[in-house]
Amino acid sequence: WKRFGDKALRFRRAAGSRSGRVAIISCIFPFLTAFILPPANMSHTALHPPERIYNLIPREEEKVQKPPRYISKFREQVKQEKQLNKTSNKTMGPAKVDMPSPDKYLLKHSKETKRPEKKPFLCGGEGHPKKPPIPATTDYPPMGIHTKKNFVKTNAIENIMAVPRKPQPTYTDTRHGDKQLLENSGLLPKYTKKKDYGQTPEYLQLRREEVRREQEEYDNYVKERLKEGAMRQLPEGERQNILQGLKKNWDELHHQFQGLSVVTDTASKKFRKEHLEMKMKQLERDIDLMERYKIIYITNN
Repeated sequence: WKRFGDKALRFRRAAGSRSGRVAIISCIFPFLTAFILPPANMSHTALHPPERIYNLIPREEEKVQKPPRYISKFREQVKQEKQLNKTSNKTMGPAKVDMPSPDKYLLKHSKETKRPEKKPFLCGGEGHPKKPPIPATTDYPPMGIHTKKNFVKTNAIENIMAVPRKPQPTYTDTRHGDKQLLENSGLLPKYTKKKDYGQTPEYLQLRREEVRREQEEYDNYVKERLKEGAMRQLPEGERQNILQGLKKNWDELHHQFQGLSVVTDTASKKFRKEHLEMKMKQLERDIDLMERYKIIYITNN
């Protein structure tokens, strides 16, 4: 307050001249604005501090209306399921358990595994064939049997007439002379020397026979239907005209498809693109069917 009084005294002395009054106004104006006018960057709480005179004006309190509390429609169902799950687990174990009898008390070694009883070993029993008996002392082997065969001459003749054994073919795969069997190496043409090499397998012959039989049955069925007049064969000229018309329609759809926008950002563009693709795929299937089968039968209906 002393500093404020000194400034007021100087302002009073300077109020005599015009320049002094202007200086007084320029000095007092920021001081008044700082106390009366609030700054622009203040928040709502700083805009109305408790010591302001503006807070004496009564204002209506804005009541915030909360939305209604969300209650799920499955609330009662969840409560019932939770209650049902709780009632079954209220006790330790089943609700009704028979009490053990006092006569059936736990005995010693009652829980040990019982092994089968040992049986004495019997020779000649199951899985044990009986050996032949030892010859008696009175049994003598046959004696005094002689032969006139000359084993030396016989062995010499057999060796002279025998075919020499061919050496087993081998191959060397290292510089140290390590040999391996040639038969298992894959270098011999064993597959081409098989008896059934170059012949049609049996399962293919059976399959071919089934296809031939089914084709005969289908041809007979078609002939019967042609005799009845219910079916007729599509002429070659009509087939070519239909094929050219299908290809022309496909070209038109393909031209429309090429003119579509690259970006399909809307639902209509996406639907049009999918619709054209579906039509083109159907035409491609029809063209393939007409080109694959030269003979086509159609009904008169």
